[in-house]
Amino acid sequence: MLHLLKLCVGPKEVAELAAGQTRRAALDPPLRHQTRMVPKRAAELVDGGSLYWVLAGLIRVRQRILEVREERWDDGTACAGLVLDPELVLLQPRPQKPFQGWRYLDSAAAPPDAPRGAQAADGLEALPPALRRELEALCLL
Repeated sequence: MLHLLKLCVGPKEVAELAAGQTRRAALDPPLRHQTRMVPKRAAELVDGGSLYWVLAGLIRVRQRILEVREERWDDGTACAGLVLDPELVLLQPRPQKPFQGWRYLDSAAAPPDAPRGAQAADGLEALPPALRRELEALCLL
């Protein structure tokens, strides 16, 4: 199974991402994210793949990709429309360095889902336990 990894520009917390998507989906359904480059491996992405969101330096949440469409921005420029399942699936957070655009992500490299019923951790609570311990040991927390 193939996924996409994308930096979330703007929202720093899962709740902010969810609120923004709810507003956009109500104004211009279906819920989708537009990106400049059309994935060449779109057929693999819609066969169970997800968009993994990086929020504030951590891969925190994913959404199933339902469809990849060729669309146009308001200025007429071609882009890809990634139609997303509105359900945000929380993950066990994992640090991710910044990058531009999106990246393919193999299933084996994807962080696991958080246990069902888990709440989105914000701020320091979102850090992986090992990283928190190391920062505490360095007296940075």
